[in-house]
Amino acid sequence: MMKENILLLGASGSIGNQTLDVMKNDKRFHLVGFSLGHRIEQIPTILATFKEVKYICVQEKEDYEVLKKQYPLVHFFYGDQGLLDIIDASKPTLVVNALVGFCGFVPTYHALKARISVALANKESLVVGGELLEKAQKETGAKIYPIDSEHVALAKCLKGNKKEVRRLILTASGGAFRNLKREELESVTVEQALKHPSWSMGQKITIDCATMMNKGFEIIEAHYLFHMPMEKIDVLLHDESKVHSLIECQDGSYLCDIGPSDMRIPISYALYHLKRKEVQCSKLPLEEFGTLHFHAFDKDRYPCVEFARKAMEQGGTMLACLNAANEVAVYAFLAHQIPFLGIEKIIETCMKRHRVIENPTIEDVLYADKITREEASLLVKEMNVK
Repeated sequence: MMKENILLLGASGSIGNQTLDVMKNDKRFHLVGFSLGHRIEQIPTILATFKEVKYICVQEKEDYEVLKKQYPLVHFFYGDQGLLDIIDASKPTLVVNALVGFCGFVPTYHALKARISVALANKESLVVGGELLEKAQKETGAKIYPIDSEHVALAKCLKGNKKEVRRLILTASGGAFRNLKREELESVTVEQALKHPSWSMGQKITIDCATMMNKGFEIIEAHYLFHMPMEKIDVLLHDESKVHSLIECQDGSYLCDIGPSDMRIPISYALYHLKRKEVQCSKLPLEEFGTLHFHAFDKDRYPCVEFARKAMEQGGTMLACLNAANEVAVYAFLAHQIPFLGIEKIIETCMKRHRVIENPTIEDVLYADKITREEASLLVKEMNVK
């Protein structure tokens, strides 16, 4: 049994914690290192289970200075550069990228360029730099294994069936406000937005579910992961979150992946390089699923999905603009600085003002992210004053 030396970026988040849960049940997984941002209080718990860890990255230099004295046998790193240094130092065979936001993009690119495959939960990596990541994979032979439940479902359904596919269908719960009319969204609160009907996730992704920007991102990701034209990737609302995605075949039949709403299942599929293994999680017999409901997707109700499609059509740095504007707006909403519908307004305004750089380098992507964040932050201030 060959060991898989894993570096886990984003160990303290929801996906990170569940990844550790999957790993501890198979001795082939060897945790060589991890990052956890500001949540350094989780370090003792992780080290108690994974005693083999030799590398840890934190966000702040102050924490780094304290921790390297507290744990002299562990090599510590800090900041954004630390995320790259820990990849180089730990020499993993697989990087699990469970970071949230744009900060996950450069580590994904860095790992692929170093010929290290990536199990990818960080949506933003493919959204802002899909073409760069595709090129890196072709150059090095390293691979991206998706962790998102929707993309894992598509990967399973596409095995041996790609030539017969008419379209890919991403299912969506509709988020916390799926039963509200558009005019009712003007007065919704942060607390209401964080009550996802099916999944337990971090705050940022939960808000992205409420706006459906997450589904816009997933369409872009599916395009790069499965080399499918954008016009052949659709969204279908599904209340129960049991059917994780579908493919429609040329003969009109459908193939789908159906199972419990438990992220340990898609995480396991990625860790085992797109192979099914026994997962210690809740089981749900098919006879207990009950009735499943599906609804047509209304693009006017969820304009963020159309923003994502338009960004992909324009290409270049517009995709980095889309993501940066969304990140700034979502965190402003979470901080009670703007209303819920203000998220869409900021994204739309930033996209209208952005001057696209075609065929961007990684430096172009970083620049587009920077200037869009500045623009979006000004819009937040203007909206907050009003």
